[in-house]
Amino acid sequence: MAKKIETKKVLDEKQFGNTKMRNRLTLEILGVLIVYAVLAVILVAILLVLGVSLSELSTPWTLLILLTLLCLFLSTVAAYYLMKKIFNPLQQISVAAGKVASGDFTAEISYQGEFEELERTFENFNRMVKELNSVEIMRNDFIADVSHEFKTPLSAISGYATLLQDSELTEEEKTEYIRKIFFHIDKLNDLTENILRLSKMEQQQFLESPVTFRLDEQLREVIVLLEPKWSEKNLELDLELPEIQFTGHPSLLFTVWTNLIGNAIKYTDAGGTIGVLLSGDKESVRITVRDNGIGMDEETKTHIFDKFYQGDTSRKSQGNGLGLAICKEIIRKCEGEITVISAPGEGSEFVVTLKKGKGAAVLEL
Repeated sequence: MAKKIETKKVLDEKQFGNTKMRNRLTLEILGVLIVYAVLAVILVAILLVLGVSLSELSTPWTLLILLTLLCLFLSTVAAYYLMKKIFNPLQQISVAAGKVASGDFTAEISYQGEFEELERTFENFNRMVKELNSVEIMRNDFIADVSHEFKTPLSAISGYATLLQDSELTEEEKTEYIRKIFFHIDKLNDLTENILRLSKMEQQQFLESPVTFRLDEQLREVIVLLEPKWSEKNLELDLELPEIQFTGHPSLLFTVWTNLIGNAIKYTDAGGTIGVLLSGDKESVRITVRDNGIGMDEETKTHIFDKFYQGDTSRKSQGNGLGLAICKEIIRKCEGEITVISAPGEGSEFVVTLKKGKGAAVLEL
């Protein structure tokens, strides 16, 4: 509904702008006609002063000559006006659009005229070029990142496969190399799955109809699913999960909780603490996932939701840098908000807020 209202507003503004331009052009034409009439009166007055009688002026040939001269003058003025005020700016846009069509996303144009509508058109064109340029940069970076992420495990698989050809290897060495090959194959599978999932999320215009489910139960399911990981590190769990019915998209949100809680486990040292807190009111539901792990500096927090970004390179083998990007996209699709509070050595706290009426309805029992 909001998108329809916004679209209608844009169309109304566009129609209003077109009306203003038509009115301005009409006034300009009327002004030229008035000038034409004044010049005609002045020319007749000059001829009368020079001794030309009215009877001579009223002859067909004299009137034809006068009208021809005035029409030539008028057409010259009109052509100059149209070339300078309208056609030259349109030519600028055409040339710049040709550059953009050929792949040059740095083409920008400036307008020095007095038409507000043309000025706004130039501004919109420059904004469009900037957006296209940023998209092109992101696309190139994405291709480079994907190539790098695929190259690392493929190189490892190739290296271990080469080592397996050595006939003098012991059974233990063969088993270890095979285990590492399967480890990197799993990384490739995870990477491919996450790329496809993120691509699908970014291209999906409409989500499926929301359903009502127990949000607290879903969070418990994720915690149970990840039990081997937090048990292995002997982590203490701080849980506050009151019973809350929630209307939203359970499959998508399950992915969010899995990533956030999984990251909390991954970046918390053995014997540490992770917390999962749930609260809700009539307006929104709030999910907090926090830990007392290594934390993040300002640079890491700035890029933490970027694709393929991994602030802690020492744990790079445990992920591919797409988890939080997927979380961000899912929360955006649900028209919610995700924020992070963190400092080096003080742990991290991720807070997801989903509002009632924005893909979510909350009812505390």
